[in-house]
Amino acid sequence: MTKDLNLTRKLKQYFGFDKFKGDQEAIIKNVLAGNDTFVLMPTGGGKSLCYQLPSLIMEGTAIVISPLIALMKNQVDVINGMSEEEGVAHYLNSSLNKAAIDQVKADIVEGKTKLLYVAPESLNKDDNVDFLKTVKISFYAIDEAHCISEWGHDFRPEYRNIRPTIQRIGNAPVIALTATATDKVRTDIKKSLGIVDAVEFKSSFNRPNLYYEVRPKTQDIDKQIIRFIKQNPGKSGIIYCLSRKKVEELSAILCANDIKAAAYHAGLDSQTRSDTQDDFLMEQIDVIVATIAFGMGIDKPDVRFVIHYDIPKSLEGYYQETGRAGRDGGEGKCITFYAYKDLQKLEKFMEGKPVAEQDIGKQLLQETAAYAESSVCRRKMLLHYFGEEYTKDNCGNCDNCLHPKTKIEAQNALVIVLEAISAIKENFRSDYVIDFVEGRATDDIVSHRHNELEEFGSGEDDNKKLWNPVIRQALIAGYIKKDVENYGLLKLTAAGKRFMKDPHSFMIVEDTEFKEDESDDRMDGAAGALDPELYAMLKDLRKKMSKKLNVPPYVIFQDPSLEQMATMYPITLQELQNIQGVGAGKAKRYGQEFCELIKRHCEENEIERPEELRVKTVAKKSILKVKIIQSIDRQVALDDIATAQGLEFSDLLTEIEAIVYSGTKLNIDYFLDEIDMDEEVIDDIYDYFSESETDDLAAAMEELGDEADEDQVRLVRIKFLSEMAN
Repeated sequence: MTKDLNLTRKLKQYFGFDKFKGDQEAIIKNVLAGNDTFVLMPTGGGKSLCYQLPSLIMEGTAIVISPLIALMKNQVDVINGMSEEEGVAHYLNSSLNKAAIDQVKADIVEGKTKLLYVAPESLNKDDNVDFLKTVKISFYAIDEAHCISEWGHDFRPEYRNIRPTIQRIGNAPVIALTATATDKVRTDIKKSLGIVDAVEFKSSFNRPNLYYEVRPKTQDIDKQIIRFIKQNPGKSGIIYCLSRKKVEELSAILCANDIKAAAYHAGLDSQTRSDTQDDFLMEQIDVIVATIAFGMGIDKPDVRFVIHYDIPKSLEGYYQETGRAGRDGGEGKCITFYAYKDLQKLEKFMEGKPVAEQDIGKQLLQETAAYAESSVCRRKMLLHYFGEEYTKDNCGNCDNCLHPKTKIEAQNALVIVLEAISAIKENFRSDYVIDFVEGRATDDIVSHRHNELEEFGSGEDDNKKLWNPVIRQALIAGYIKKDVENYGLLKLTAAGKRFMKDPHSFMIVEDTEFKEDESDDRMDGAAGALDPELYAMLKDLRKKMSKKLNVPPYVIFQDPSLEQMATMYPITLQELQNIQGVGAGKAKRYGQEFCELIKRHCEENEIERPEELRVKTVAKKSILKVKIIQSIDRQVALDDIATAQGLEFSDLLTEIEAIVYSGTKLNIDYFLDEIDMDEEVIDDIYDYFSESETDDLAAAMEELGDEADEDQVRLVRIKFLSEMAN
């Protein structure tokens, strides 16, 4: 009892907490007793305390092996900030110069340092091994231990060398810690570290405060994300993308839509990454758009949402990344966008890797697909994946439970599946079983002569969409199990064998169908939503205004802009700028009467305007456009700009046309002077466009005859549009 009180007192002394959380106290006692320890504790459960506190109490220095420099720095700062003395915690990695390394070693030799964080690469260096041989090691802590396993979501080959290196330095107790590990990964970790008999502490993976939702990934994904963030103003969030390119693009789009966001990926320099991380912690920015390089070791308790722009490669990765939301026990929304073609893309990335690695990767992807497509409680599926049973029928905090599908009877279908697994000697995976029950004589099935079995094709008259949910839900119900040690082969359980003999009701929910996105590329002004009456009125107004101002109608607003106005009903100049092809200048110059007409029409017809979000896009060619504008401002010859940007001259003109049509004023008079274009010809072309009802190039060429070539007509049209429309 006295020892317990002492431990609680030490907790208060060093960390300021009055009591331990969950299994923390039992874990720490086990480490203090010199036992090997395995800790499986979800993100936010307080893993780091399990090795930090015993290191401060025990004699010697604890070696903490950690995969990320950012994580080490963060934790070292926290420990040193709690201590009156300097050098209680240090890290040893590639970011330090020789003088800093010498200081770290001096503090360890003097006995000041109780915690030394090292990356596995640093630990394995001969110089460091030779030095650490001379030091009293209290224990070794392996953080993010799932990196050891090829079945883990962040496999790092250098983690496989940890045990041999420990033996070179000198044996001491080992504590391995991870936030995500299936039975397969757990076994793998313990074997690799040589701690097969370690005392195991496994906390529940259930995070009741996290809301899980999977949405189909459609073309308006950016708009959905922006709307969601705007509906949650000031809240901290992380958006995960698989590629650096997408991270850069999405963060730029968010910033363009007045969201305080920044990009984070391994391709950025360390100072930028560090500054971004600090800005997020200090709430200078609300949203981080990142690859999975971000988040490990980020101790921000109030992340309110985690969005997966792309489906993760494994459920372990998904669980760990979503686990960064709501670590304080408060709200945490986890929204994932899923499209089957993303999985196919990920499978393609695996081509060229060793066959065994491809096989593991594909199985992990299949589990992710099953999670995304299933209509079963998300929490139940996640916990089952990690070997934990969730007994409630409805968790009340995931999309499938809040909007449950009607259950259907699948007793006969389950019997067919169980008998098929038995007939093929429990030696195949789910895709093979499905081919077998559907009677599909694949090369694989024929080579095993399974097409000759009586059970072959026993489910060919049933709905093909039935088999995946039956197998997935039979796994959760415990009628079959997956042999992960053996490539995910389906095996019958005792309960499954009993069901075959004595079938009873087995109700399932069908999978969600994720159809390929059929929406077109047009932004919000889809013609189907057009108000024809308003569109006609807007065209009339444009005609009147064009007569009054003595400019062609297309100079005021082009047809696509009017179509969008008749769909979106903008009634202020600010809203008008959200319409395609309407910049601030154009809105101010021509927009007021259009807004008043739309407002009147809405009031007279009691039209409810759509509270639609118009996303400001960041064109992929925006960098090119900026360079063109800057070059024209500096009066660089257009043919020189084309050469510098690697463009044909006609392609450059197309880019410039797009710039002036969108409302930007460009003065190209200097170039018309430079090419010594006849002033009379310029005036004739200019007058043609002033009087024409259309800006069509072919019509202009026909009218103007041999007076000018196509490039000259285009150049004067650019001059005209820039001066008259903007």
